Amino acid sequence: MKRILLWFRNDLRLHDNPALRAACAQADEVIAYYCFDSQYFGDKKSAFPRIGARRTQFILESLQDLKESLAFLNIPLQISIGTPKDGIQALHQNFPIDAVFYSEEFAYEEIRQTEALKSLTIPLRSFVSNQLFELAELPFPLYKLPRGFTTFRKKLEAAISPAAAFPPPPAPQSISPVHSTPLPSLIALGLRPDAIDERAALKPRGGEKEGLKRLKAYLFGSQNISQYKETRNGMIGPDYSSKFSFWLANGSLSPRKIYQEIKSYEVQFGANESTYWLYFELLWREFFRLNAAKKGANFFQMPLAYHSSVDAQFEKWRQGKTGHPFIDANMRELALTGFMSNRGRQNVASYLINNLKGDWRLGAAWFESALIDYDVYSNYGNWTYLAGNGNDPRGQRSFNIDSQQERYDPKGDYVNLWLNF
Repeated sequence: MKRILLWFRNDLRLHDNPALRAACAQADEVIAYYCFDSQYFGDKKSAFPRIGARRTQFILESLQDLKESLAFLNIPLQISIGTPKDGIQALHQNFPIDAVFYSEEFAYEEIRQTEALKSLTIPLRSFVSNQLFELAELPFPLYKLPRGFTTFRKKLEAAISPAAAFPPPPAPQSISPVHSTPLPSLIALGLRPDAIDERAALKPRGGEKEGLKRLKAYLFGSQNISQYKETRNGMIGPDYSSKFSFWLANGSLSPRKIYQEIKSYEVQFGANESTYWLYFELLWREFFRLNAAKKGANFFQMPLAYHSSVDAQFEKWRQGKTGHPFIDANMRELALTGFMSNRGRQNVASYLINNLKGDWRLGAAWFESALIDYDVYSNYGNWTYLAGNGNDPRGQRSFNIDSQQERYDPKGDYVNLWLNF
């Protein structure tokens, strides 16, 4: 009997999951595994946790959904707290594993996780699961990845289109004797529950089913995608933008699935600049991921350690107490809901970097802690972009916050929502 361990990280879904599909096709028995890595949980010395309670709750909901879906394939889900290496080694001792299949990640901490597994002498096989394109499909070698997004986009669009997303696979041949383990509580992970404020633009629930539900609703239900380019800079309400980032972040939705549904929508209802623009945003996400693959640890500009204290100026920014109403409203929305609009993220980052002369790496660290839809590539890609030391460099991007507020919140509705409640 061939037993394959399927190691889940940011691919918490059945659809469009090449690692899952290959494991089910090649193994007699499949065991799924997820680790709450101790490098992200349990640090009592930092000013704020690496992963906050709201994102952790969203991950737990996603894992519960995944666990239920895997049960229909007769695949148990094992969960541990610690390090992936230790968790997989313990499983291997009790149920010898013939191979570990997993989805490739390009962030330096995730790469160190996979490097640590090599000492276990279990064969490892990686798959590209969270991108629009395989590296081999690109019309240029990775080391020649264009520095600027526009050049990258044009070369890509002239050469290739994303492949169709895979459907969920059939079950493996045998039922595993391993049983699924219960999910840990927030308390067990060193966190306390933190409710989402009732003013939130959206109160998302984790999981593949919820992600697919949102995808269907935004495209085929409301058809808001047809106005996406005009509304995407909005700041209040659930539908000014797609909000797919919640489920993309932990892989409950795949980017190829979104692209596939966009094309289906265009066939049924017609294509316009807005339907294209959603794909345009997926290409930005792809650009950041590929830059991380190309640059390795340098992509992250040597992130700061998590300090036990931060300066008073940074704390005022973090808590939404700078005195600038537009900045403070955005920062309070983030602190109270785990979400902020893209327009808000650009402005508060510019304010920290340019107005307060703060360290952008601390801003990136706070986003990592607070955002439910945190994506390591997009987070560091956007922060370095605004700091002028990342991709598409043209010097620091400095926003005129007053004119931004006047343009995007002319009547003060957004500021009043978050500052006068």
